[in-house]
Amino acid sequence: MSDDYGDDFYDEDVRSRDRNDDFGRRKKGARKIPGLMDEGFHFDYKDPQQLRHFITDRGKIVPRRVSGLNAKQQRELTIAIKRARNIALLPFTATK
Repeated sequence: MSDDYGDDFYDEDVRSRDRNDDFGRRKKGARKIPGLMDEGFHFDYKDPQQLRHFITDRGKIVPRRVSGLNAKQQRELTIAIKRARNIALLPFTATK
């Protein structure tokens, strides 16, 4: 075994890491909706216009990493959306 093989492999490995340094990183930040971080703010299941901001085109609830909410707010949002769906203020499936 020669040392040349190990050196060549190392050089290629370093070059490939430099080229793919940004691979897998998120480039977009979470979208912030003003007024949500206020103290005492609660999601209202009777206000479908407010809840539509947090539902995708396919009818799915937007995840925290996209919406920018903290865990407590995301739980409240999920409960509000599910309640609104149960009383037919929001659709369960995607709208055409």
